Amino acid sequence: MKIGLFGFGSMGRTHAYCVNNLPYFFNSGVSAQIYGVCTRNIENAQRACESFSLGFATDNEDDIIYNPEIDAIDICTPNIYHYESAKKAILAGKHIYCEKPLAVTYEQARELAQLARESGACAQVVFNNRYLSAILRARELICEGKLGRILSFSAKYLHSSALDTKKSAGWKQNKDICGGGVLFDLGSHVVDLIYYLLGEFSSVTGKSQIAYPNRTGMDGKEWETNADEAFYMIATLKCGALGTIEVSKIALGANDELSFEIRGERGSLRFSLMDLNYLEFYSSDASDGAYGGERGYTKIECVNRYPSPAGIFPGIKAPIGWLRGHLGSMYAFCDSVINNKPTSPSFDDGAYVQRVLECAYISSAENKTINI
Repeated sequence: MKIGLFGFGSMGRTHAYCVNNLPYFFNSGVSAQIYGVCTRNIENAQRACESFSLGFATDNEDDIIYNPEIDAIDICTPNIYHYESAKKAILAGKHIYCEKPLAVTYEQARELAQLARESGACAQVVFNNRYLSAILRARELICEGKLGRILSFSAKYLHSSALDTKKSAGWKQNKDICGGGVLFDLGSHVVDLIYYLLGEFSSVTGKSQIAYPNRTGMDGKEWETNADEAFYMIATLKCGALGTIEVSKIALGANDELSFEIRGERGSLRFSLMDLNYLEFYSSDASDGAYGGERGYTKIECVNRYPSPAGIFPGIKAPIGWLRGHLGSMYAFCDSVINNKPTSPSFDDGAYVQRVLECAYISSAENKTINI
């Protein structure tokens, strides 16, 4: 399977790493290669191709989209470019692997999802955290009914990357390029995880925060902040659960801290990306006693215990890392393309997440609860 890669920033590097290393982690015969790289600056594409043996370099995406040798397009460019590139690629008969969020508006995302459905293309959004072993185990426990009726949840994704106002802002802090702010960048991951684990949203009440109205812009000059630096949400789910979502790039002391608690009538779950090898599970079925019996949170050692054909390297007892979610996501996409299977999370899932994000922004702007 031959893939054309758009963009070679941190996500482009991540995706290229995953493509090149699939055979080490999955014993299935599924393999792929990056056949060409497109970046806005041709020198960057050339450097990537020479350093990592990634095929040909170009600064014109049409050289990749209309290349008959290429099966799929991997989009790692800033959010405002996703819609046009993905639409063109779908219409050209390519499969699509697109970084989150799928687009910058729900209307765009919905159109892309419809085009993908009508074309029969494998079209997947990169919500890589779905493929961490602890997340897969959490979904399994929920689907088995071990938590009972879900009552509440709280979820956070915290960074401290936007506290230094003298540091030049990145494109993810610029609404003109990102399409939103931290809600798009970090919030899309959180909304997708809640959607994946607990189901659809019923309503959202959101509030955005800009703590630093003026900071250094991308050009090094003083710039007026135009995108949320933190976002807070109260959400009601269709299953009846009520919960909170907090995403921030102004959380002092935070690194890459995605976490959640899910509480049901019979059990509860806790997870933190900073301790991603374990899922914590509390069961009300555990025996009680004078000194607590067997009650309490149990740390489930998920580590590298993936079912076949995964888990072969570096071994089922070995700890995983952040990259493992991306590897699982890339494998799912390539396996879907090669073996003509439905892929997940699909563009329909991406469009749904986009709808929730858009409703949260509307709620913040209009200061009212928005039904999904």
